[in-house]
Amino acid sequence: MEIWRIQVVKAATGYRSTATIYNYINAGIWTKPVRIGQRSVGWPSDEVIAISRARVAGATDEQLKELVTRLHAKRKGLLEEVLHG
Repeated sequence: MEIWRIQVVKAATGYRSTATIYNYINAGIWTKPVRIGQRSVGWPSDEVIAISRARVAGATDEQLKELVTRLHAKRKGLLEEVLHG
């Protein structure tokens, strides 16, 4: 897994606007960014790919919201795994 900055995310998804991604975050159909520095964020590549694949498969906004919820839960699971091995 890589952490992709916004330009890579836009290139991978075809979105032209950063605002589009943040609007999707606010709508609950895109994952929140991960802080990678004091003033920088990115998205795990596997999350970007999962959301893109769901869109290609014809997922509804409700299905995307469910996917985003699962992806955020997966992040918490990763944290537990890292902290408690």
